[in-house]
Amino acid sequence: MNGFDITGWGISVPEKVVTSAELAERFGVDEHWITSRCGISERRAVGPGQTTASLAVEAGRRALAKAGLSGGDIAHLIVATATPEQPSPATSAFVHHELGIAGSAHDVNSECAGFVYGLVSAMALIAIDPRPILLIGSDTHTLTANPADRDLSILVGDGAGAVVLVPAADSNVLAWNLGADGSCTGSLKVLAGGSRMPTTEETVRQGLHYAQINGNEIYLNAVRYTVRTVRETLKNAKVEAADVRHVIPHQANIRIINSILSHTGLRPEALVANLHKYGNTASASIPIALAEALDEGRIENGDLVLLAGFGAGMTWGSMLLEWRGGTR
Repeated sequence: MNGFDITGWGISVPEKVVTSAELAERFGVDEHWITSRCGISERRAVGPGQTTASLAVEAGRRALAKAGLSGGDIAHLIVATATPEQPSPATSAFVHHELGIAGSAHDVNSECAGFVYGLVSAMALIAIDPRPILLIGSDTHTLTANPADRDLSILVGDGAGAVVLVPAADSNVLAWNLGADGSCTGSLKVLAGGSRMPTTEETVRQGLHYAQINGNEIYLNAVRYTVRTVRETLKNAKVEAADVRHVIPHQANIRIINSILSHTGLRPEALVANLHKYGNTASASIPIALAEALDEGRIENGDLVLLAGFGAGMTWGSMLLEWRGGTR
């Protein structure tokens, strides 16, 4: 089976910083209440002219430069996002144009598990068409959060992360697992703006175009399903949790992450976490954390790297890699 190497990576985050101190003042709570509740000290928010696609383009451009490739070398572009540029066409179409991508383009919307879903999709594509793929996770959830919604506003941040996959003679993917539970569609939702409830003056007046979250349901299901997918992937790879060198989970909430580590036996020292400075950047959180860990030299060839994400829907996914990346 053909595999892939990740030879390029890049991130793009807005310059605007929203601190927990600012949010604490807005919502009339103590700053410590926010940081202890979610582990987030600050997050980034898009400014004028910045969008999901513009962040994706910048992250993609940096990943291509590191890989030594151009858009003309890319056979497939995949953009994972739950906050699209607009309802139609797909966000990937905008990114495709800006980066001069030669090949095809499509979006993946699996919410915060989108990057792992995109990675599995890319793995399948490259097995049947061994040419370079650009995979980008990009989200701007600060634009979908109701400014009056304390529970969601303290969590979300904006950003994008990208990786370039090039074909390799064999696979460095030891195992992967994807799953979904469509009975959980009510735990995090945006009610208006789709075919079920088209946008009207009334839906806007009621704020139904904003995201709504049931935090307790998300917490319980995130832990339950992420623990399940991690265990499945490790079992299929015949790898013990203690042997995983780096764990890069979806950066949602430090309490969720710690609970996942506790229930799976993954070593706390293996955790790669940066949510304290970016917040929950949804489908961008895993590639941003991966790119930063690589730039810091934390990941070396031969290391076992576990990626694990979960998102609204619910969706979840994990992949275990024996790292074999690096610029060429």
